[in-house]
Amino acid sequence: MNLHALRLFHVIASTGSVTRASELLNISQPAITAQMKKFEKELSLSLIKPRGRGIALTDAGEKLSLLADRLFAAERQIEQFCQEYRDGTNGHIRIAATYLPAHFLLPTWIGKFKRQYEQVEMTITTTNSSDALKQLLNMEVDLAIYGGLPEKYPNSILAEELFRDELWFVVAPSHGFANRQVTLSEMMQVPFVMREVGSSTRERLLALCRTYSAPSPRITLQFNGLHEAITAVIAGYGANFISSLVVREYVERGELSRVYVEGVHLQNTIAVCTRKDEPLPAVVTNFLKLIQEGA
Repeated sequence: MNLHALRLFHVIASTGSVTRASELLNISQPAITAQMKKFEKELSLSLIKPRGRGIALTDAGEKLSLLADRLFAAERQIEQFCQEYRDGTNGHIRIAATYLPAHFLLPTWIGKFKRQYEQVEMTITTTNSSDALKQLLNMEVDLAIYGGLPEKYPNSILAEELFRDELWFVVAPSHGFANRQVTLSEMMQVPFVMREVGSSTRERLLALCRTYSAPSPRITLQFNGLHEAITAVIAGYGANFISSLVVREYVERGELSRVYVEGVHLQNTIAVCTRKDEPLPAVVTNFLKLIQEGA
C-alpha cells in the first residue's frame, strides 16, 4: 500500500475538502486528485464521491478513514516515544548499588530524579561491591554505585568519584574502648560484627590488618545487611568497622561510640561506575548529571 497516498486520503477525510487538504499539504488540487484516483485504482475501491461542490466519503472510505486514524495516531505515539527516549524523559535505568549508597544516598537521588522524570522506570539491585561490578561488566545494569577503593576497579570500568567519607570503628557506649584511643592490635582483640564476604568495608579491614601486620579481625557474627550488624553492636556485642555516613547519627544520639585507632585514618570512596568507551542512553546521562550535581 502507498502510505503517502493513504496520508493524503487521511487529510482529505479529516478536513472534508480537497481544497483544504491542498492548502495544508502545499500540494496542488489537481495533483491530489490524480493521486487519489491512482490510490483508488491500486485498492480497487472507490473512496471519495462528489457531493454538491465538495466531496464525501464512500462507505469503504468511511471505514478506511477510521483505520487510517488509528494508524497515524500510532505513528504520532511512536514519534513521541522516540523523542522522549532521545531526550531522556522516558526509558529504563538499571542500577546495582552497594549497601551504603543504596540505603543512604540513592533514595534521595531517585526521589529528586523521579519528580523531574516521572515516566522513567528504575530498577535498583542492592548487593555487595563485588557483585555490583560483576553485574555492570555482564551488562545486567547500566550503572554501579560503589563504595570502596578506586584501584580495585577493573580496567574495563570507568569510575567517577563522587565524594569520600571516613571509616570508623564503633562499639556500644558501655564497651571498654568507647571514646578511647587504642592500637590496631588491641582493636583486633574485640570480636567483630561485619557484613558478608565481598563487602568492601570488610575487605578494607582485612587489608588494613595486612598493611600494619596486625592480627586478622575475629569476625564472629556476620549479616547480609548493615542494619542488622549495627543493631547487634548497639546491643553490646563486639565492634564494627563502617562508613561514617551510616553511623554518624547513632554516634550523635549516643547509641554508638567511636574507637580511635592510632595511625588509622581511612576514607571510603563513593563512586559511580559505567562501562568504559560505551555511549550512555540519554536517560542514564540525565540521572548521572543529577547525582553529580548533588554529590
